[in-house]
Formats: sequence, C-alpha cells, structure tokens
Amino acid sequence: MNTSENYTPKSLPALIAACAFALLAVPAFANDMESAEAKFKAMDTDGDGKISRAEHAVGAKMMFAKMDANNDGIVTADEMNAMHAAKGDHMKSEKSAAEKIHMIDANGDGQITADEHAAGSEAMFAKMDTDGDGYLSLSEMTAGHKMMKKDK
Repeated sequence: MNTSENYTPKSLPALIAACAFALLAVPAFANDMESAEAKFKAMDTDGDGKISRAEHAVGAKMMFAKMDANNDGIVTADEMNAMHAAKGDHMKSEKSAAEKIHMIDANGDGQITADEHAAGSEAMFAKMDTDGDGYLSLSEMTAGHKMMKKDK
C-alpha cells in the first residue's frame, strides 16, 4: 500500500513544505553544480543517471534516521535544528523547523513520525517529477531544491 494514499495535505503550502522534507533525503545541494552532481550521484545507487522512487524513499528513510537523534521514531523541531546545525544549515529556508514539521504533521502533535516523513517525501517526489516518468533527473531535483529555498 502506498503510504501517500493515507496522506492528505492541509494546503498547497503543506505540499511545498512536504517537498522540503524529501530534499532532506539528499544532503542539501550546494550552490555550485559540481557539488549538486556529486550528491545526486550518491543518491543514484544504481548509477543509471536518475533517481527512482525507491532510491528517493531510501534516502528519505536515511535522513529521518539522521534527524531522529534519540532513536525514538519521532523527529522534533529540536532534533531537526540540531541536524541542520551539524550540517552547516545548507537548507536556507525562511521556515522554522517547527513550521516545517507542522506542514506534514498529519496528527497535529508537533512532531513527525517516520510514516509522516515518508508521506511528505513521496509528495515531494511527485511534485519534482515534472515529466511524470517516475524518475528524477538532476535538473528536476535541482529545480525542486530551488523551489524549497524560495518557499516562505
């Protein structure tokens, strides 16, 4: 069963915020193309030059695990902030961690579970897959990242 079938975004901004979480699945792209390509290639585990839904989902799961510092299956705003700080806060966004969480927090408890994160990541994949082929190209992923940075 596709977990996104059970996820209903609260609004278009919710979908956009969900997209931000999917990008967390890949270490945030640096401004220069060489770095973006290196990070894309790291996520492209089968080396076919595109990111499949499965590769994206694996990356999202790994990112959730990195954010979940105490391994309790829940990510809080404090954990998200700590992960961003440890990475040098590459995801420059005007939204706070609490605001990002709120956008995909299906049960409204102020935290995200692995299932909520996976649903947000799936929504982001769908949004970034602009040609609808079921894969993300480097240009689709880069454009999606730029969209997240502009999100207010």
